[in-house]
Amino acid sequence: MKPLSVMLSMLAIGITSSAVMAEGVNLPNASLPNVSPANSELVNRGAYIARAADCMACHGEDYTGGTAIETPMGEIYSTNITPSKRYGIGDYTETDLKNALQKGRAPSHMLYPAMPYPSYSGMKEEDISALFTYLQTVPAVDEAPKHKTNLPFPFNIRSLMLGWNFLNVPSTEKRDGLNETQKRGEYLVNNLEHCGTCHTPRNSTMGFDKKMYLSGAQLGHWHAPNITPDESSGIGSWSEQDIITYLRTGELDQRAYAGGPMGEAVAHSTRYLKNEDLSAIASYLKAVPAIQTDDKVSAVDVSRLPTPVNESITHDLLAQKDYLAQAKTEVSNGSNSPESLYLAACGSCHGVDGYGQPDARYAPIVGLSSIRREKPDALVNMILHGVEGATDTSPIMPGFSEELNSDQIAGIANYVRVNFGGLTKSEVSAADVDRIANTGVDKPFLIKYAGLLAIIGILVAIAVIIFIIRAILRSKRRR
Repeated sequence: MKPLSVMLSMLAIGITSSAVMAEGVNLPNASLPNVSPANSELVNRGAYIARAADCMACHGEDYTGGTAIETPMGEIYSTNITPSKRYGIGDYTETDLKNALQKGRAPSHMLYPAMPYPSYSGMKEEDISALFTYLQTVPAVDEAPKHKTNLPFPFNIRSLMLGWNFLNVPSTEKRDGLNETQKRGEYLVNNLEHCGTCHTPRNSTMGFDKKMYLSGAQLGHWHAPNITPDESSGIGSWSEQDIITYLRTGELDQRAYAGGPMGEAVAHSTRYLKNEDLSAIASYLKAVPAIQTDDKVSAVDVSRLPTPVNESITHDLLAQKDYLAQAKTEVSNGSNSPESLYLAACGSCHGVDGYGQPDARYAPIVGLSSIRREKPDALVNMILHGVEGATDTSPIMPGFSEELNSDQIAGIANYVRVNFGGLTKSEVSAADVDRIANTGVDKPFLIKYAGLLAIIGILVAIAVIIFIIRAILRSKRRR
């Protein structure tokens, strides 16, 4: 459910064992919480739909909400959807839930599209029924989220969503020529998993730019990459099994690791999906039209990737201590050597050789697509702002915007891209770092000046009304 701006990106950064990557391997899905033989089949099916629709990413594992969703209009907070009658949806009928999911309409007000109803508008009746039945069984939590959505004028006028919905719902269109497996994949991608919410760029009204479907989008400091089957800028080099493995584990050998919002999607949703559903998603993603963007990814040059310093150093922090201690001493003595800066700032987690500490869940960075992109923005943003873990137990990468200057960050970026990405050269400059650091959320004209446009519209409307009234009065006098 991560929405119009921050969500993060589906940023690729990681590794997993080569044995798991073998073609045709069926990886077991995680044990699905809240499923029990004591429940009815409909309730258990609803629990699966809740996972497939990624309800937990915004509403939490306990469905109490309170997650801040950053949008160009302001922060929108998710709500309590437990069966609490005072604070949740305990008074909802199945029709109420259907209207909320498909039309963005709660019993008393319109919803904001941070709740991805433009995608859920295509949900099947039987899936909504199962979800409704399941949500009635989760523990009711009688407390409101700590924060409440309070957008500025004119976005606080929820009735305006009626016009927005007319322009932007549904968010996607069905394609012709798909086989049954791909049709299932289309339903999952476009509706339940709503992948386009992050991976499709937005138009001037903040609806989906359908011509650029799944071609990648900037979400605040995150970049959700191109997931069309384009060979140079998308995932055209990925096999269907690669896609399945990534969605199941969040990792792909020396190519991808799910961090930020995508890490949340894997942690809360895709790792629980049935193999046949992941296969359907993979088959569909290989069948969508390929779109080439200017953020191309260099092919992995395995011959240029580093080998571990020794067998133990990748997994043993103690075996790295001499390297790290020396590097920190050099930096404290004023050294701006990119290698020393990397070892001092990054090496204790990602390792002296870039292979991380898998046992401690510190991500390896060797060969990752995020450091092989022509544009260094994704990597620089990670160094500047850090990466939050997908779960409460995941390591958090800190940001270094306050500790390192632009020259130092540029040096680390170049060091990582060449030594761990296999690039022949990297020329990230301090000016590049400053540009990336100062790039804010790109607000469309209509969003940026919505308040002024609304005031002008009101004044024009008043002037028209006054003109009409005067015209009527003059007409009566002449009579």
